[in-house]
Amino acid sequence: MTRTILYGFVAGFLAVLVFHQGTAFLLHHVGNGLGPSVALFGRVPAPFNMAAVPPLGVPQVLSLAFWGGVWGILLALLLRWLRVPALLFGLVFGAVAATLVAFTLVAQMKGLPLWAGGNRQVWARALLYNGAWGWGTALLLLRPLGLRA
Repeated sequence: MTRTILYGFVAGFLAVLVFHQGTAFLLHHVGNGLGPSVALFGRVPAPFNMAAVPPLGVPQVLSLAFWGGVWGILLALLLRWLRVPALLFGLVFGAVAATLVAFTLVAQMKGLPLWAGGNRQVWARALLYNGAWGWGTALLLLRPLGLRA
């Protein structure tokens, strides 16, 4: 159990830096120059945001990575118990569960509009980023970290 928790946190943390922010990097540097991408996702801000976030003043990207690690623990436990196709489950779990929590609970805590104020471009970006995170976390858990070995 300890190994699953540790591996889940590490995989989730790294998946934010590589897959979540990597997707944001591609959308920012490539997608912002493509009309259909801008129509679907809107203008995408630069990834790896180093602006300090309250209450501790850590860079936003590290805050995201920490919470990615926390979500990674949950994903690792679910993959361990459910024995589902890991990559597909990770993709769907990230896209659906993380996005729903972000657009409800987290939005309410931060005083932001629920459901991203109905902005479909924000929804599309969140589903893509969080799905990439979930897929990447599952990939790291299966291969380099060998959770199911």
